[in-house]
Amino acid sequence: QVQLVESGGGTVQAGGSLRLSCAASGITFSTDNYDMGWFRQAPGKEREFVASISWSGGTVNLVDSVKGRFTVSRDNAKNTLYLQMNNLQLEDTAVYYCAAARANGLWRLRIVRGDYWGQGTQVTVSS
Repeated sequence: QVQLVESGGGTVQAGGSLRLSCAASGITFSTDNYDMGWFRQAPGKEREFVASISWSGGTVNLVDSVKGRFTVSRDNAKNTLYLQMNNLQLEDTAVYYCAAARANGLWRLRIVRGDYWGQGTQVTVSS
């Protein structure tokens, strides 16, 4: 059974930083070739793509609104995905989700499609 568990969310003042983690079980990052992604959903809005990273870590995509502030990375030895979020803004407030996708993974993650999803972690940015 595949499980993705996000952690690291919380409340931070505008301009602050958080690092989210997504720990995977039931899949092996180093051999199962899953591309991974981060998404967020604010109240009353649709879930949106934030970032993705290929299974090897060689290809990274970020939505324009977070470029220069967020960094996505993965540690295949630890089966863990990360999202480093710096200079957080009020509009970054949302529930953040991670997802895994294999076949055509990066393309599917870009359109908010995944094979497996985590339960989400709340990020709240205050003024």
